[in-house]
Amino acid sequence: MKKITKIFLSAAIIFSLFFISWTAVRIVKAVTFEFECEAYIKRATNASTVEMAKTELAKAIEYAERNNLTEGIVSIFLKNPRNDISFWYNNMTAAYNELDALPEDSTPLEKTNVLMKLRESLADNSGDGGATVLLPAGISIYPDNVLYFWWCMISLFGLGVFWSLFAVSLYNHKHRSKNITGIFDGRK
Repeated sequence: MKKITKIFLSAAIIFSLFFISWTAVRIVKAVTFEFECEAYIKRATNASTVEMAKTELAKAIEYAERNNLTEGIVSIFLKNPRNDISFWYNNMTAAYNELDALPEDSTPLEKTNVLMKLRESLADNSGDGGATVLLPAGISIYPDNVLYFWWCMISLFGLGVFWSLFAVSLYNHKHRSKNITGIFDGRK
């Protein structure tokens, strides 16, 4: 194998490792966010008592505050309102405040209404019997969304370019060797 082919192969492997590490970090971040925040919001929306909902929602709010997920936009290019972290955080804290402000001597109907409002404001009924927590897309990697975007784009670009160059170089090397060998064997 020629030196240039080896260089292309090495670069292709390096960019592949960059992309694999990007994928692994994104998965870890998404799972961590799901376990430490999203799961508590879902539990709050599924709670059957106000106290349970408050306890679960408090954990999600504490995670958001500890990780500075209280303001900003997750979007990189298009500022889509559904990716507004401020709205998401304020909606979650307002729901908690409404649960907290409910008097102890509230009727079961009042408690049920507050719990239903909590479900409707923090989760979306998907129609298949389950509820999906409403979250800004990409919140698990906020505020480093731009860094992750460029990490992915550069990795994918390098991966595509260097694997292609390696394949072309390998192809040319094999076909050039056959042509030269044919000349020396007297076949041409």
